[in-house]
Amino acid sequence: MPTERSGRNPDTIRGRIFDIQRFSIHDGPGIRTTVFLKGCPLRCLWCHNPEGIDPKTQLSFLPDKCIGCGVCFKLCEHGAHVMAPDGHRLDRACCVVCGACVTRCYAGALELVGREVTVGEVLQEVLADRPFYETSGGGMTLSGGEPLMQIDFTDALLSAAKTHGLHCCIETSGYANWASFRRVMPKVDLFLYDVKDTNSRRHKANTGVSNEKILANLRRLHDAGAKVRIRVPLIPLYNDHQDNLRGLAALADSLPRIEGLEIISYNQLGSGKLGRLGLPEVMDRKPQPPDDKVLSMWVSLLRKHNVNATSFYEWPRSSPTSILTTSTPR
Repeated sequence: MPTERSGRNPDTIRGRIFDIQRFSIHDGPGIRTTVFLKGCPLRCLWCHNPEGIDPKTQLSFLPDKCIGCGVCFKLCEHGAHVMAPDGHRLDRACCVVCGACVTRCYAGALELVGREVTVGEVLQEVLADRPFYETSGGGMTLSGGEPLMQIDFTDALLSAAKTHGLHCCIETSGYANWASFRRVMPKVDLFLYDVKDTNSRRHKANTGVSNEKILANLRRLHDAGAKVRIRVPLIPLYNDHQDNLRGLAALADSLPRIEGLEIISYNQLGSGKLGRLGLPEVMDRKPQPPDDKVLSMWVSLLRKHNVNATSFYEWPRSSPTSILTTSTPR
């Protein structure tokens, strides 16, 4: 989403986010506040934050929560709400995502996902937890989606955070113009850098883009002296291949100054969100989250190649409460 050019008053620079999660412990060092920005250039089949892909605001609909009060039918001027034989149905072809129906949905079946905010508004929420950052070595993390898709807003938010002495991280897919990385690099204390697969053909099949640009940006960040931690989502049936394991070991070996490599367990949260957003299921194979034994095996094998590897289960993170019915950590 376009924003006003940086250099303006931070209160005039606007971006679009879909969540601000407090007390994050897996998004960089210490206790952190993670700001989730909308818009992503990748289309990962396993995405657990599909509400972060589209840069525009979306309408979430949970039919099971509808109490049949009929208020949304009266409020909608476009005929998007339909009473079918099997109950309340949302005709998304007619919906313009105006949000009129959301304002009076007392049952919480309807919710807008994505809100426009200023830098000042976000920073006010982030600074509310400053005592926790100071005692734990935490700070602010920008995630998404892809934060670099909203480069003006991201740059301005980082600049504002730095005026308050906050430690700043960016979680990035790596798929962005180098100019965007170069612009924010002086304000980022740690890049949490996703590497979905070291096999380019498989990477494109599973994410919609090849990995050449991602790996090139990773090397440029490393060579420029940026602090980088590589993060690898482990998705059974999709990237849990031995050649990927060997590729990760070789990649880490070629980047001696990286801060480490994290293997992140797949979770199934994203699949449950798709229907609520009117999106189709895109995974033809249904992976199960790898257990701790599998994660430990990958970490052990990487460490045998002298890679500073760790792992953790990435429990459901982000999103408005209606979308995130299971609560807690993306």
